[in-house]
Amino acid sequence: MTFRVAELEAELEAKSRLLNTYKAMLFGRRSEKARIVLDEQGCLDLGDLSAIAPAPPAANDDPAPKAANRKSRRNIGALPKHLPRIINVIEPDSTQCACCQCAMHKIGEDVSEALDIVPAILRVIATVRPKYACRACEGGIVQAPAPRRMIEGSMVTTSFIAWVVSQRFAWYLPVYRQAQMLSGHGLQIDRSTLSRMVKRAAWWLDGLFDRQLRFIHSHHRIYVDETRMPVLEAGRGQVRIDQFWAHGIDDRSWNGPAPPAVCYIYASSRSRLEITKQLASYKGVLQVDGYTAYKHLVMPGREAGPIQLAFCLAHLRRRFVDLHKSTKSPLTEQFIALFGQVYRIEADIRGTSAEHRRSVRQEQSRPVMEELKALCDATLPRLSAKSQLAEHIRYAHDHWHGLTLFLEDGRIDVDSNMIERQMRPVAIGRRNSLFAGNEGGARSWAVLASLLQTAKLNGLDPFTWLDDVLTRIVSGEVKNNDLDQLLAWNWKPAAQTPQIGMAA
Repeated sequence: MTFRVAELEAELEAKSRLLNTYKAMLFGRRSEKARIVLDEQGCLDLGDLSAIAPAPPAANDDPAPKAANRKSRRNIGALPKHLPRIINVIEPDSTQCACCQCAMHKIGEDVSEALDIVPAILRVIATVRPKYACRACEGGIVQAPAPRRMIEGSMVTTSFIAWVVSQRFAWYLPVYRQAQMLSGHGLQIDRSTLSRMVKRAAWWLDGLFDRQLRFIHSHHRIYVDETRMPVLEAGRGQVRIDQFWAHGIDDRSWNGPAPPAVCYIYASSRSRLEITKQLASYKGVLQVDGYTAYKHLVMPGREAGPIQLAFCLAHLRRRFVDLHKSTKSPLTEQFIALFGQVYRIEADIRGTSAEHRRSVRQEQSRPVMEELKALCDATLPRLSAKSQLAEHIRYAHDHWHGLTLFLEDGRIDVDSNMIERQMRPVAIGRRNSLFAGNEGGARSWAVLASLLQTAKLNGLDPFTWLDDVLTRIVSGEVKNNDLDQLLAWNWKPAAQTPQIGMAA
């Protein structure tokens, strides 16, 4: 009877913990910042490496200088110089002196600037092509050729299509909402027509997408992640769950050669066969989470070359953070504190060379990771095999080599947060649009979202970049073998691009 009571109490405790976890997911703070999770870790921010404060000075030591505040990017007191200025001069009613009636002369002026905006303006561009004939001999008629259009016979310009695409995939505005906005201007365009424009734009940009994906796979280290993509099944009217795989690069953390870039690949599954096919020609380091499919890529005698898996420390940390939110256990607090030390070190060396990062990690991070491993080893035998904490520790044991690979290579990051951040645009677009209309729509989504998100990562305005790229491709100014110049990190505005056939 006593055993049965203990069994029921354990079951009740497990269900209560699960309920608390769900309540925290629904109503609690979602942040993983240690100042929220741990009351005594107010100086440490686990969410953003660039915002982590340095460790507090030890007793009897001179206080360390405060970290320099990050320079504000807000336009307080001065608006950007590159914006066009419209000068509005307001003269007094009279410039005659009120005392002697003499003409007054200017001694100065006050200038105040205010940011203004001109909303989207719909206009019609009429292309006139005069015809000419010779009256003397009537030899024939001369007329300039019609400019090429993205959609032959269409009544919209390339710029209009670029605007629709950038609104949809850079700012997540579904086409049905765009149709509503256009109707406010007195223009009735069916959303199926807008969808066809999107599909056509993806067709024109497919070659550029392939170039970008090959460029990503040419680097020593890439990030990979996956997320669900609901797709409407043709003829059935039902939604099935397919996948978007994301492949990304970003060497800014160690000033390496790879610019920030991401490519989404649409697939019907998240199986190991699918990711094996996508990375069939890749060799190098994959920065990934602990999903089982990635582990099948590490096999001896691989034809393309070996693959190393660098696992994400943030995924492991998140397990202990979520458990601590529901249990407030001193043990989970110890684990989170150790993770905090690693991230504090990473904040200090971010943006330095790979050699310096490796040296500091060997000196400072390795002892912390060894202490974390020792705490796992000492804690696991004292826990029930079915407890959540034991499950998290076993996860750490199973992935330990990949979790500590960053200690040996300064080019490797401590986590895969870069690629996780690139999943947010997909999630926002998925929430706004609910699903992709069909498989073709999902492929178009992958192509266009990849290119526009990469443009944003490189600090470009998505519409400006896309309008210029589409114009050059459609006009034939840039051929297929010259597409590399249109990739976001290589792109130069048309005014700065040498004309074909002219010296640079």
